[in-house]
Amino acid sequence: MGRTDHICQMAIYNDWMNAKVYEAARSLTDEELSVDRKAFFGSILGTLNHLVAGDTIWLKRFARHPANQLALEPIRQLPAPKSLDQLLLSNIRELSAHRVWLDQVIVEWSRSITEADLDYTLNYTSMKGTPADRSFYGLVMHFFNHQTHHRGQVTTLLSQAGVDVGDTDLVLLIPSESRA
Repeated sequence: MGRTDHICQMAIYNDWMNAKVYEAARSLTDEELSVDRKAFFGSILGTLNHLVAGDTIWLKRFARHPANQLALEPIRQLPAPKSLDQLLLSNIRELSAHRVWLDQVIVEWSRSITEADLDYTLNYTSMKGTPADRSFYGLVMHFFNHQTHHRGQVTTLLSQAGVDVGDTDLVLLIPSESRA
């Protein structure tokens, strides 16, 4: 599997998992979703908002890549989150609708990336104002790893609230390669 195929697979996994997580989260009340559960971003809703904020921040950085992927045009139009803990949307219905839209942008963007795009060094400024220059491919891998990390936290919080998200393993999306 090449790097671009791996990125597409991770975008599909991200979409699949977010659909499962949001379906599970919608079974709780707004109050239950907002309870401070002592997670890094407090509540289930806070953690889900963090993921949207983080994804938006990274996608806005990725949109400055000289390949100028058209799939990221809608992201260029979004306001940049002011912080990683900003509550962008205060209820699960609005956040869920935005997440579905964002995941479709991510899937479309993943399909537009070429191998040559991945060898670029992306210059950006961190949320703390620190300049950085890193491998675009490495940053894309970080982007997907960050999603997986925080979704793991959300699935734990949902489990503690009595909601089962079901199977979450990427292996479920990896096609079988039967031997002849």
